Amino acid sequence: MNRLQGKRALITGGTTGIGLETARRFLQEGARVAITGTRSETLDSARKTLGGDVLIVASDAGDVVAQQSLAKAIGQAFGGLDILVVNAGIADLRPLESWDEVAFDRSLAINFKGPFFLIQALLPIFAASAAIVLTTSINAHIGMPTSSVYAASKAALLSLAKTFSGELLARGIRVNAVSPGPIATPLHDKHGMPKDAIVAQVPSRRFGDAAEVAQAIVFLASDEAAFTVGSELVIDGGMSTL
Repeated sequence: MNRLQGKRALITGGTTGIGLETARRFLQEGARVAITGTRSETLDSARKTLGGDVLIVASDAGDVVAQQSLAKAIGQAFGGLDILVVNAGIADLRPLESWDEVAFDRSLAINFKGPFFLIQALLPIFAASAAIVLTTSINAHIGMPTSSVYAASKAALLSLAKTFSGELLARGIRVNAVSPGPIATPLHDKHGMPKDAIVAQVPSRRFGDAAEVAQAIVFLASDEAAFTVGSELVIDGGMSTL
């Protein structure tokens, strides 16, 4: 406990699933926390779950202008930022013939373009020793049917763990990634995928829990990971490696 005492943290997509659990863990570890989301019902639910000390900002992760507004709001509220967790994302899975330009652009905007420009907008307020954690996916490594655009967007995001580390480390900013496999979150319920079929592909024979990913994010965000730079923690029960 208290590994993040006094740290100021922003978690995008922090109203459900991995993001919400990460926010809860950050609070337990002593951080001041801000989260974002887009739907009023999940924003309200997160407020009830996390309590009144959390800054909750309605923000569209795929809107470049909104990233500038978000950075300004964080600067005004916190005065600076020690931790950014890029967790907002969309998993639009469909066969190649079903894609159109609008859907393609939406996935890339939310999963890659928005995060890119959010990090840019936050540069003036990052602390001298800061941590960025990117939530990517094992789909960046495996050839799962219907995941073409999702996997490409997550692979693009994952590459930033290395390229931004190379660019920002001199400023004291570390960038790392977590790549979850199947995690028991509302995301899988939305797609209606047969859970038995998914579990059959996982050597550990179960879905992961959001807490297992959140624990890894806490580590990467903390000073315990001061020598961990440009790295990826794969949390998938062996799905992509065995």
